[in-house]
Amino acid sequence: MQEQHLHMHCEHTKDMLKKMPAAKAFEKVSDTFQLISDPTRLKILWLLCHCEECVNNIAVAVNMSSPAVSHHLRLLKQAGLLSSRRDGKEMYYRLADTPEAFLLHKSIDDIFDISCPAKNN
Repeated sequence: MQEQHLHMHCEHTKDMLKKMPAAKAFEKVSDTFQLISDPTRLKILWLLCHCEECVNNIAVAVNMSSPAVSHHLRLLKQAGLLSSRRDGKEMYYRLADTPEAFLLHKSIDDIFDISCPAKNN
């Protein structure tokens, strides 16, 4: 294989390549974007960015069966975007308390040009 060399149009390219994240980091980000590219999961995520909700109410909000919603919730939780708690027989979900989840929340709000009701106080 032939060795490749950068064209030296700009010194910043060389510096940026030294700081480039590992391939695994790009895979994780790509997986997250693929996960939220599904309209139903995006709708669920948008709802849970703004309130904690039980599976049944999420199912009603997105007009799907509870088992189908549970599948989507499991994927979002496995990705570290949601957290859950049990109260009796009910399972409640909300946005995870992680920097990635908060960044995603801000991005979703910016894209939809909305703000959280709590921020309007």
